[in-house]
Parts: sequence; structure tokens; C-alpha cells
Amino acid sequence: MRNFIWSLLLFSSLTTISYSQTKSLEKGTYLSTNKGQKVKLNLSEDNKFELVYYTGKYEIKGDSLLFAKNQSSESRFNLLFKNDKKAKNIKIKFLDPSYYSFYIGTQKGNEEIKYQKLADLRAKYDPDWKSADVEFEIDKTDILYLVYESYSGKSDVYKYALPKDVSEITISYDLSILEDLNITGFFDKKTNELKIYDQSGQYPLAFINEKDSQPVKNETIVPLETKSVTNWTYPGKNSDYYSTAIDSTKNVAIDTTAVPAYSAVTRNSHYDFKLKIENNLSNALKATKESNNKYLVVYNDSKKTAKGSFDTFIKDQEEDTGYYMYDAYNSAYDVYNYYLAGEGDKKWLKTNKITNDSSVIILNREGDKLAIAKSDLKTQKDQFNNYGDLYKRLQRADAFVSIEKTLKNKNANDEDSIRAFNKGALLAGTYNYDSTYKQDVNSTDFIITKTPLDQKEVAQAWKKLIEAHEKDTKPDMYLVETIIKEIQNEGFTKGLFNKDKSLTDTDFLAIDYVLKHSDKIEENRDSFNGQEIEVHNIGNAVSEVSNALQQNSSDSQNGISSEINKQKIISTYKKIIDSGKANFDTYRNYFTYLSQTEEKEGSNTKYLKEFKTFFDSNLSGTNPIEKLDTLFSGLNSSSNFAYDGWNSFKIYNSDLCNNAAWSIVTNPINESYLKDAINWSEYSVAITKNNSYYLDTLAQLYYKDGQKDKAIATETLAVKYLNSDVDGETAKDIKDVLDKMQNGTY
Repeated sequence: MRNFIWSLLLFSSLTTISYSQTKSLEKGTYLSTNKGQKVKLNLSEDNKFELVYYTGKYEIKGDSLLFAKNQSSESRFNLLFKNDKKAKNIKIKFLDPSYYSFYIGTQKGNEEIKYQKLADLRAKYDPDWKSADVEFEIDKTDILYLVYESYSGKSDVYKYALPKDVSEITISYDLSILEDLNITGFFDKKTNELKIYDQSGQYPLAFINEKDSQPVKNETIVPLETKSVTNWTYPGKNSDYYSTAIDSTKNVAIDTTAVPAYSAVTRNSHYDFKLKIENNLSNALKATKESNNKYLVVYNDSKKTAKGSFDTFIKDQEEDTGYYMYDAYNSAYDVYNYYLAGEGDKKWLKTNKITNDSSVIILNREGDKLAIAKSDLKTQKDQFNNYGDLYKRLQRADAFVSIEKTLKNKNANDEDSIRAFNKGALLAGTYNYDSTYKQDVNSTDFIITKTPLDQKEVAQAWKKLIEAHEKDTKPDMYLVETIIKEIQNEGFTKGLFNKDKSLTDTDFLAIDYVLKHSDKIEENRDSFNGQEIEVHNIGNAVSEVSNALQQNSSDSQNGISSEINKQKIISTYKKIIDSGKANFDTYRNYFTYLSQTEEKEGSNTKYLKEFKTFFDSNLSGTNPIEKLDTLFSGLNSSSNFAYDGWNSFKIYNSDLCNNAAWSIVTNPINESYLKDAINWSEYSVAITKNNSYYLDTLAQLYYKDGQKDKAIATETLAVKYLNSDVDGETAKDIKDVLDKMQNGTY
């Protein structure tokens, strides 16, 4: 609760009220102009004030006090649209994103969401930061996603429907929204106190009912003097400031000549980070291999001053890295080991054709050369900071080199092959920094190793790797991650060759591997994703596969017809459903696919059969809302509806049932499902009240079933609830249907 209290105090000290619209300062209630929660300032007649920060609804359950969070539709992002029917693309202007971590996603129809990091777009379109704003273009799209990723790891995801003719979007971000607190409370019967806690469960605020007798307060000791002092110090106190400062109370000079460069007011805390420098190349490589995210930087310099220059560089790197880590070790900033080549490394230098007096060589964990620069180490200092692109360029070179080695080495073990393909899979979506870069022979910049790869040869090696693991009794999580990215068209094929692909025979074998081990994958994925050194984000295995099937459903490649792929996709969906592991995402993607692939005779009975199974298992029951809530509670965290929310989920299922039922109205071939369709339609009407579309469907089904009086009564309701959300043509059709039912001509 301590953070909660301090945040309130801080906000109080910063709050100002503007009275520009008031002729004179009056007593009464004033509301803050910030977004989100409204702060109230009450000025009473007896010259007392109240500052009310958070308001909302509560519920008492026993001794517990539950606070309901306000559902605010306000967004931190502000969007301004311009429309132009002739525009082929959409121009985006993101106003002054600074160093904050933003992402932009696009989605067409039911296709996969494609995300890009704003920092990568800046690096591509404005690498020199000539403008504070970031400007670029995107293809026409239906949905725009905007994401703010905070330093704590929490991400706010906003979804926007775009106007059909939008041509320009100007985006800004508002950091001033005051959000709800995540608090709860309980009544302590021992002390008669109501205690309010924050989400950490610590540091409560205690309250006593105003009508009860108040506790006797101890006499407060008042200090003789209180004042605020800038740069307070005393003789012998370590300083955290650049230059000599003067204590305003004692006039004592502070000696700061020995203070490190970054220990000024730019930070209040600093992790004491130290690099371990090995005394030979073999040990340096061994230490690098023990950490999967590191590269080894080797400095070769024949000058007598090399050791001093190297030590100075290391000291600076430790200081900089400690600054980025702030107050605790963070492996994300510790990505390089360093080694100074000595007399014992002459043979290695000669073998690698390194003859320059000064050069910096970067190796992967296997000792393969990824980059070299003809310069001293000091010149390259900025390349090793956390804002440059060198690390990404090395990752790309590392993937190419590692895969090439597995292709050439017939004795390569499985672990090396899996890790090599995994490196390639993690490249998808990253910018190829060296594709158009021309190296100046006299430049001191890093020359990145370029390794040509043959796509067919790589595909064949991948096939052999998958076949070799068909009989595994437990999953290799790196192989699982690589498979998932590859079947979702985000893997090594995309990363290495920048080519889109559809599912192949090898991919279906790989999918079988994931489904076979889905239970074990679910057991292991939290620990795999939670590794401190590496970054992984595997979702629910079944959801990942069903998403891949959905997005690859209509393509064909390598001579495999779309009809053959169609049967394989349906077979895979059925395999998941028959195993009892199908979740909501699986059914949703399956229904989307089946609805797009009607049988040749025009019937969609396969779709209706599968939908009936889903409906009977998941939605049918005496309490439809309760059944739907159970289904919603079981959603995978990566599902769109996990952040679109309950209402969106309810509407989707209402539409799903209505659309299935409507196909019986429009297609006589499907009338064997008439009774089922009535159940589906009644479900839509039950969970979404007063919807003219749903009522019209149900009325027409009743009429087809011979329940004419019930049909007319229901269609009358459909006409009654027509509103501006129903388009004019549909409204006319509904009224015409009612007329026909009433006069017997339907």
C-alpha cells in the first residue's frame, strides 16, 4: 500500500486547478480535466476542502469489501483521420513517440494481426532522427492495433476499426490518464478497522467508522525546524553529483572529482555491474557458450597501449551497463563478453586471416566469425550500447552461419540443428540491415559475415529433422517454438529468405509433433517462456496450431493443390476436436474455415454438423449466460477476446449462432437441421435482447416449422426493435416478411 499512498501524495503536490471559465472562485465541486478517473475537489461553506481521488461501485461479501473497476472506454491514444477514396495506402504520422515502446498492428478481415515496432519503423524511415515524429505508410487495412509496452512488462492494447476511405492517420499518446487502483479491503473484527490493500497485499490504509469512538492519539512531538535542502550533504558523505556542490545549510564543499560519469542526477540508483575477463581465448569462448544470448568481442591490437585502452573500455562498459540495469542485474543488457587477444592467439589470428594492427572481431558461442572492424575498440564503443542495431545484425548473421554449418556437417547433432533453425525462426519480422548496405573498403565500420543459403536445401534439412523426432517421448521446446513460428509463416523461411509460404507436407508432420506433445508443452511453456536470459512467447499449443491452420487455409505451394491442403486442414481440425483438446479458438477458426469452403452441391452440412457438436457441448443449457461465461473463463490469454472483453465475446457467439441458423432459412438443402437451427436462434435472442436481425431469423424458422402464430409474434418484435443500426434495405425486408406472414403469402 506504500506505493499507493505515495502516488496519492505525489499527485496532490502536482494537481492544479484552472478557473479560467469561472467569473470568480466559488464554493462547490470541481472536476479534474484528466482522462480516466475524475478527481473531485470539494470546497465547502466552512472553508474546508476534500480531495476525492477514486470513485466507483463496491460490494460487501462477509467481511470483505470488493471494489468494482470502472469500465472506461477512454484510450491513451488520440487518433485523427483524413479520408480520400483515391488513396491506395494509409499514411501514418505518430507524433513525438520519444523513447517509449510502441507497436502498430494491422488486420484485414479474419487474417492474422501483423505487428511492427515503432522503433524499427523509425530506424527504417528516419534513422538520423531528423524529426521528432515518425512518418510511414501502411497497406489498406480494416483494423488498427496500437500497443504501449511499459517498462514493467505490462502492455496496453487498443483496437480501432478504420473508416473505409481513410487515407491519413495522425496518432498521439496521452500519458496523463489516471487509472483505477487495484485495491480490496476487509473488516478486522479484532481492531474494528476497515483495512484497504493494494494488489501487493502490503502497507494497508486503516479506517475507523466515523460514528465509533476514535482511538486516543499520543501527543505529537513537533520538531524545532523543518526545511527542504537541495543537494543535502555532510563532511564525508559520498556525492552523487557531477560537479562541486555547496550544502545550503552548512556551506560545506563537496568533492566530486572522482565521481563516475553516469552517477549524476540522471539516475538515483546504479547496479554495480562487473564483466569477467578471461585470460585466454578458449575460456572466453567457453564462458560465452554458457549463455545463449551472448557474443564474444575479441580485440586485437599490437600497440603497447592496448592493455590500457582495453581496460578503460571495459570500465566504461561496466559503468554504462550498470546504468541501464538501474538497481538489479538484467541479462537483457549483458549481451557481450570481451577478450583482449595476446601472444598465445597469433595462430588463431593467422588462421582467421586477421592481420591488421587494430581490429575488433565478434564471434558467436561456437567461435564462428560474425563481424570484423578495422579499428580500435574505442571507435566502436557506441556500437555496443543498447540502442544500436549491431546486436540484431549479429543475430541475423549468426542464424545464417549456424544453419550453413548444419547443412555442411553430416555429423551435426540434433541439438545444434534445432538451435540453428530456432535462430532462423526468431529473425522473422526483423529488418535486414545489411541487404542494401555497401561497405566502404576504407571504413572502420563492422563488416558483417554474409552466408548464402539455398532455400530448397534448407527445407530438406528441416524435413529430415522433423522426421527424426517423430518418435520423441517428450517435446524439445526449442523445436516446438521453431515449428509454431514456421507453420504461422513467421519462421526461418520468412526470416532467412523473406518469402511467404503455405503449409507443406513437412509442416503437417510438424503439427502432428506439437499436437502429440500438447499436454507436456502446456506443462513446460511457462518455465520456457519465463527464462531470464532468453525471450520466448509460446502460447497454448492447440491455439497456436489452430491459428496456423486458419491463416494458411486458402494457399497452395510446391505443387500441392489447395483442395488437398483443404482436406489435410479439415483432418487436423477433426483430430484436435476428437482428442477433446479443442478450445474456443480451435472451434472459431474451424468454423471460419468451413464457412468459406462449402461443399460442391452448395450445402454446408459439414459446417452445420460440426457447429451442432460445439453448440451442444459448450452453449446449450438452461442458463445460456452462465454457459457462455464458463466458455469465456476458459479462453487462452492470447485470444483476441481476452482483451476485447466479455461483450465482444457475447456478440460473437450471438452472431455465430444466428449465422448458422440463417443458413437453414436461405438454403432448403439444410432443412434437416431445422429443429437445431431454432435452438441456435433462440440462443441468440436469449443472450442478446431486442436484436431485429436475430428475431427475424427466429421468426422465419418458426414459420418453416409450422409455428405460424409464434412466427408472426416474433417477426412483430423484429419490426418493433428496428433502429438506425439496421440498414434500410434489411429493415424493408423484415417489414415485408411480416406482411407476407400475416397475409399467408410467405
